Amino acid sequence: MAMCSILNADDIKKALDAFSAADSFNHKKFFELVGLKAKSADEVKKVFLVLDADNSGFIEEEELKFVLKGFAQNGRDLTDKETNAFLRAADKDGDGKIGIDEFAALVKE
Repeated sequence: MAMCSILNADDIKKALDAFSAADSFNHKKFFELVGLKAKSADEVKKVFLVLDADNSGFIEEEELKFVLKGFAQNGRDLTDKETNAFLRAADKDGDGKIGIDEFAALVKE
């Protein structure tokens, strides 16, 4: 499933452009700009499933690094600093990965 079937392509571009510089990524602002914060729980789950590239039921650190590419092929890789901060913000149970409930809670923060 393509991300643009869930989210508006213009919103995706605007969000990616806002965080094009290294170490500028802010998940709260990104989810707001991309329009995900306003989406239903079902739509948030669909986005999670797109980002869970290996279909493990979790977004692991390696997948998180490429999260912006999940929104658009031309998205940049997150830096290690950004990846670690994103993981720390979302991983409430401390297992080193992000489950669907953790992702949904993070989006709605």
